[in-house]
Amino acid sequence: MRKIQIQNAAHEVATQVRVVEDTIEAALAEIAELQGRMIHARSVAGVATATGHEALAEVAKTIQGLVEARGGMANAHRILKDTTRVVPGLRTTGFGDVGECPPPEGAVDLKIVA
Repeated sequence: MRKIQIQNAAHEVATQVRVVEDTIEAALAEIAELQGRMIHARSVAGVATATGHEALAEVAKTIQGLVEARGGMANAHRILKDTTRVVPGLRTTGFGDVGECPPPEGAVDLKIVA
């Protein structure tokens, strides 16, 4: 019973780590699109490059912060994965290509061998 509780708790953590990683990457994609739109808007308006430069610089700082957050989450993921070796009931057993940790939603990789 305790082993199953530990495994369920670990799976919830692993799933949430994946959600956070995906959310950071989605935010990076959105903010990159924002940057492009800001540059395009300045060009369409025909105003000087200096117009809106301060805002563009702030957006660039935000991107840098998100890139650092992405790296931090990647490090946290690695540390959590390494931690499974010392938590009873979480030792990893894999045969062949073990793939993503945890697998993407709905991914099923079962093969029947006769």
